[in-house]
Amino acid sequence: MGEMVERVDEQDQILGVVDRGEAIRRRWLHRVATTVCRDPDGRILVYRRPDHVSRFPGQYDWLVGGAVGVGETYPAAASRELAEELGVDTPTRFLFKYLCRGVISPYWMGVHEAVLNQPVVPDASEIAWHAWLTPVELRAAVHDTNFVPDARDAFDRYQAEKGGPRGSLPRRSSLPPGSERSL
Repeated sequence: MGEMVERVDEQDQILGVVDRGEAIRRRWLHRVATTVCRDPDGRILVYRRPDHVSRFPGQYDWLVGGAVGVGETYPAAASRELAEELGVDTPTRFLFKYLCRGVISPYWMGVHEAVLNQPVVPDASEIAWHAWLTPVELRAAVHDTNFVPDARDAFDRYQAEKGGPRGSLPRRSSLPPGSERSL
């Protein structure tokens, strides 16, 4: 058996417990908890997924997260994922959730936010590269680089919820100077 998750319905009510791989294959709804990680200056963490992973290899993301475990809340899963993927123990703040139709499977996505006041120690099996971008830099990068499609959708919803950076921006095909160049 793989990772066990709660299969849920269109109202996010539990239907039963299933293997996450099966939920994805059968396109059953389940839950995912993600976190927007900010530093004390307001910059947002962006990372590239390793080339060897099965889902979205080599693509960029700005949300740290994963499946909500059986009996786990969205906030508890978000905090657990931060510890597993970034080596940080910090509280998260729930922002919103929505039914994400997802590229590989639909799921309920809980979006959280956390300010990281400590250095991150990324798990190399989950994160190949990372940098901190301003909200305006992130906005340009999300729409101009190879980002996980679901992360683009979440970014647009986050902007609508939080009143993110607006206005026209120059089109760019890379992250800011000093960032990774192999986009």
